Amino acid sequence: MIFKKFSMLAIAAGLALSATAQIDQDNCPLPKKLNGYEFKDVKQLGTTSVKNQYKSGTCWVYSTHSFFESELLREGKGEFDLSEMYVSRAGYLEKGINYVRRQGGATFGQGAENHDVLQIIGKYGIIPKSVYSGFAAGEDKPNHNEMESVLKAMLEAFVKSADGKTLSPNWFKAYQGAVDGYFGAPPAEFEVKGKKYTPQTYFQSLGLNLDDYVAFTSYTHHPFWKPFVLEVSDNYSNGMFYNVPIDDFQRIVDNSLSKNYSVLWAADVSEKGFSMKEGLAIMPDVKWEDLTQVQKDSLFKAPQKERWVSQEERQKAFDELSTTDDHGMHITGSAKDQNGTTYYIVKNSWGTTINKDTKGFLYVSAPYFRYKTMSFMVHKDAIPQDIRQKLRL
Repeated sequence: MIFKKFSMLAIAAGLALSATAQIDQDNCPLPKKLNGYEFKDVKQLGTTSVKNQYKSGTCWVYSTHSFFESELLREGKGEFDLSEMYVSRAGYLEKGINYVRRQGGATFGQGAENHDVLQIIGKYGIIPKSVYSGFAAGEDKPNHNEMESVLKAMLEAFVKSADGKTLSPNWFKAYQGAVDGYFGAPPAEFEVKGKKYTPQTYFQSLGLNLDDYVAFTSYTHHPFWKPFVLEVSDNYSNGMFYNVPIDDFQRIVDNSLSKNYSVLWAADVSEKGFSMKEGLAIMPDVKWEDLTQVQKDSLFKAPQKERWVSQEERQKAFDELSTTDDHGMHITGSAKDQNGTTYYIVKNSWGTTINKDTKGFLYVSAPYFRYKTMSFMVHKDAIPQDIRQKLRL
């Protein structure tokens, strides 16, 4: 996925955290009082610092790396900072091959899905950010707008030149050269704390089992309790998602957090009720177009009555394209407001300056989650046992 609306491992010093590690308040500064809201923590899980994807549609990498960094914290392995751009670079290589192989009949862009990170790491390995930033010279954040245009133009030229002829055997060498012109070529071997690694051996040293992670969605245009290919443009690799009813969908997330596992979250963030500036995502009981201006102005000032979304309403929004695959984030805990409404604590990848109080995190209400979640990924051990049995996981 990619946030379309807004252009969207070096071992760090510190002690290893336990499997029930709580969030460091320096890393999750969500206030207990926010405007007229009063929050009480239910669960806070270990996480690394907020990053900034800047002018790149790489939320799929940033959110997944945040998720895996929390997994390493949960497993007591310490704090890591994984290179997002190493995976993004490999993603452009894979998407380029896919685009040419399908003769231009495929999505090509900055976005992808969280499962693509797993596939890329499985094939290419992973490295620390201190070893490879992938940023342009003199920059500390990514900007992929020019690169995307240039790379797509190259691919279109390759496809056009091959029409009725044989594709040049040098096309991929030329394309990879352009990719590395922007990212820089990653090292084949590097050293961390005096030990030499390749990207593959470094990934192996982390001890993450990619087969342990399961992706879910909840829509009625496919049978429940079976996997299907979710029909969104950034799912260029045709990844499969298990389809479960909305109440079970939410139950998996709640169970995951209760067992100290965080959640990798993909959602629509185009709703007026989603505001990083306010540090909140809510689903008002009244539709935005039916609110008075006074109601709109007071929307984030105190808890509102929210709409408890049904399976049918959720499906309707997907079918009408009012729910779209916008953005990937990381659920790192939960809380309740003074009225007892559940909120998920969400870590974003837009830096820390949009809201000086929440510093890159926000509270997402359960109604918003039910309505606007496209998919999520969790460790299989976080799934309720009855659901695992039903899905044979």
